[in-house]
Amino acid sequence: MKTMTKKTLPAIAAATTLALVACSDDDNPSSSTTTTNPFPTEQTFIDQTLSCTNALDGVISGNPLGFELLPADDDDVAPSPPSIGADVPVTYFGPPPTSINRNLVGPLQLLNSGTLNLDDEVASITLPLYEGRLSRSGSEMDGAAAWYVVTDTSDRDNADALGLNHSAKLSFADFARGDSSMSRSVRQAYYELGGQQLPGGVPIGAAVLVFEGGAVDFNPVRSVAVDDDQRNSDSPTRNLLADINVQPGAVGSNNDADGYYSPLVQIQNAGGHVYNAPMVAFGVDDDALAPYCDGISAAEEEQARTILHDSVVSICPGDDGEPGTVTLEMVNGFSFGRPVQYLSTDASHPVAAALEGAIYSPALANVPVGADDSLFSAVERIFGFTNGPENIDNEANPQRQGFNSALVDGGGPLNVLGGIPTVATDYSPLWDLNLGQWTPEAIENGYRSRLFEEFAILGFVERGFITGPGPKDAITGEYPAYGSSGIIINCPIVHRFL
Repeated sequence: MKTMTKKTLPAIAAATTLALVACSDDDNPSSSTTTTNPFPTEQTFIDQTLSCTNALDGVISGNPLGFELLPADDDDVAPSPPSIGADVPVTYFGPPPTSINRNLVGPLQLLNSGTLNLDDEVASITLPLYEGRLSRSGSEMDGAAAWYVVTDTSDRDNADALGLNHSAKLSFADFARGDSSMSRSVRQAYYELGGQQLPGGVPIGAAVLVFEGGAVDFNPVRSVAVDDDQRNSDSPTRNLLADINVQPGAVGSNNDADGYYSPLVQIQNAGGHVYNAPMVAFGVDDDALAPYCDGISAAEEEQARTILHDSVVSICPGDDGEPGTVTLEMVNGFSFGRPVQYLSTDASHPVAAALEGAIYSPALANVPVGADDSLFSAVERIFGFTNGPENIDNEANPQRQGFNSALVDGGGPLNVLGGIPTVATDYSPLWDLNLGQWTPEAIENGYRSRLFEEFAILGFVERGFITGPGPKDAITGEYPAYGSSGIIINCPIVHRFL
């Protein structure tokens, strides 16, 4: 985020003073104090207005003097300070209302099991790092270390105790398809006590979670390649997702030998509650992770990505009895008009996984979609756009949004989330992607803009200005219907700005 410095303020003040002198009454004879008519003529008023506007050009409007253009891929969604437009500094304002009531407006950390790093170059959260292991008889991966984080649970009491997000909807995520007990979206696990004991044989230390199947290959190199013809197309309904080549940076196992990886885990000997426990590394020991305790340098990036989740900023297994930690990059978006930040850890489709820097988890495709907030639904909706507003002449457009813009301009798609804790009661980290396309009519009429809120989007859909992605049907003349894309993205909410 670009900010004013002490050096730019005097420059702005001086330039503004000169501009005001340029449009003062002393330089305009028609407004002399000797004028008998107290009301200026229409032409005089126009001349005065133009004189003042031209003098202030580059100082007040557009990009003020002393400020730099935001980078084209800048995704800063943090709200401006309340002192803007007021005659007192921000220090005169009281604390945000969320300091009194977390349901009121103001900044609020929602995932409280870690530490936010909002002032770093990459906004992130540092979470406890857990080490479990895979138990899969006959598999080469049997006994492999599984490094993971925990973000959400269906257990309300444990969510409060551990600072996790509570999601009652996760109870409905354990859905099997077909006869195979492993073809489900929730892995089974159990915890066992650590190997250390006090005198007398009393066990001591943290328990270890044992997963009954589900490996992750972090070795692939993440890539996204857009078709040049699509990129250069001037069609208003251009959809760069329609012809795209991708390789997710991590792929979850999807076979009987290693089991079916899912970030969702039901702990059999802990009340049967479901936890959201995405992996961040697999099949490596402490020594492989230790070099990245202080971050990942440019020289280490290529090697690190062969064993780590693409959102990992740093990871440290801990030593001398100290717990491990992992720092994960956050993604910007919106929920009911509020700018928010979340993690993007897993997706049920390879395109979504590659775009989000997430693990491709085919097992998540077993989660039923389209039911939103109805009984037995495990999902909440996330709203994305194919052809939202893009940057103009490589200059940051404050209305920028959507996957076309993310692919061409850089930055994120700035998706719109449905309900999150403290705003709604229907939160789930399993987001059912509703992908929308602005129609040519909406674009021609100037309606296309950055949207922040679910019901505003649904209003545009109801009026026919946003549809499903794709061209009109040759027979019906209708655009594709709006609704679920069938893609699930695992995005635990972390923080809201307002």
